[in-house]
Amino acid sequence: MRTILRCLILAVLLTLASVPVFANEALPADLAAKIDKIANDALAKSGVPSASVAVVRDGKLAYAKAYGHARLDPETPATSAMRYSIGSISKEFTAAAILMLQQQGKLNLDDKIAKFFPDLTDADRITIRQILSHTSGYQDFWPQDYLMPMMKQSTTPGHIMDVWARKPLDFPPGSQWQYSNTGYVIAGAIVEKVTGQIPFEFLQQHVFPQLGITDAYDTNVHALPDTDARGYSRFALGPLRPSQKEGVDWMFGAGELAMTASDLAKWDIAMIEQTLLQPASWRAMQTEVLLDNGLGSGYGLGVFVGKMDGHRMISHDGEVMGFTAGNTIFPDDKVAVVVLTNQDAVGTFSAISKDVAKALFEVHDPAATRALAQAKTIFAGLQTGRIDRSLFTANANSYFDSTALHDYQTSLAPLGKPESFAIRAARKRGGMQMRGYTLTFPKTKLSITTYVRPDGKLEQYIVAAAD
Repeated sequence: MRTILRCLILAVLLTLASVPVFANEALPADLAAKIDKIANDALAKSGVPSASVAVVRDGKLAYAKAYGHARLDPETPATSAMRYSIGSISKEFTAAAILMLQQQGKLNLDDKIAKFFPDLTDADRITIRQILSHTSGYQDFWPQDYLMPMMKQSTTPGHIMDVWARKPLDFPPGSQWQYSNTGYVIAGAIVEKVTGQIPFEFLQQHVFPQLGITDAYDTNVHALPDTDARGYSRFALGPLRPSQKEGVDWMFGAGELAMTASDLAKWDIAMIEQTLLQPASWRAMQTEVLLDNGLGSGYGLGVFVGKMDGHRMISHDGEVMGFTAGNTIFPDDKVAVVVLTNQDAVGTFSAISKDVAKALFEVHDPAATRALAQAKTIFAGLQTGRIDRSLFTANANSYFDSTALHDYQTSLAPLGKPESFAIRAARKRGGMQMRGYTLTFPKTKLSITTYVRPDGKLEQYIVAAAD
């Protein structure tokens, strides 16, 4: 629901045991061990009580495991069968409900809000597409990163719309992008008006059964039971405390869902394989909405649209009281990473998700290990002013003239052996394989960019200061 405080890193350390609860041989043992280390290290560094992780690889659920403690009193190990609140990742499902209704001919993304709620501000100008893409101008009712007194009490979608969607718009529709939970309450209310079902009921009947999700939970009405994860909060660097629960209907359409990481991964598989919805609906969801001035918004319908290291990325994060979560899908690579955690106002889920995704793509580059070893050998040689010219093309050999070798040696030799030497990116360009590496030294970081031709010869090997 709320804006994730991605930069907040807490310094309190907890000793947390990882609990394997899902076995699948689809992931190599070394990759599974790397994911375990990523998750355990992130929890130890941040003090977040637990994380539940699911990995999709080659379009199939390949790994699911929980780490740490789902509840602290009594101390209860997390398992991957436990549900966590997924917060604003719920918006992906609300958008899917709207798209499904469009497929059924019951509404259109370009319908004006006035068709359903004519008394809202500028309802005759604002479209369903704009509320789903956060370009409507309706003011967000929950930008704060804490629970205000009014939100501890029950409300109704109608009350939220009356208070926040009858105000003057924050900007003309379509002119800006600004995250708005209010827009998704309106979207949920449209689902209810068209179908007679609240969004969760619609999903229970039309979406979850087709995905094989049998125990999704509606936290809009009740907190998760004791058999699932408990949410926690901190005041500054104080101790973890059980989080307060939002009142009924504040999550309506915008952040009400809880489920296991594996069940959320089933949704990701549907997105990857283009099942459940028609291809045109998936395309509409995953296409970046442009603002009136032609700039991209970075958002589609219920999802962020971007890329990581050249891989197309569809994602959303989520936060409600006591929980943060991330869902990242790379549709073209048939890869997805789900990370659910039970503490609010922290970015630990994001750190885990990013590192797991990078680990998965390292494995998908079959020549990565060999290329990394070669890059290390070349770097060590450059520190002494020598290279094996048989490894390079004529162009690259011309780059490494006497002046270049002298400068490489005199500037790199004092650095000594790098503390770490890791690949950070890999993609195709100009008919060659590009790879980027990051080298870490006690007082500096370096970047290496290489290009390798199909015959295996290096067209480029350039070292520079890292940004």
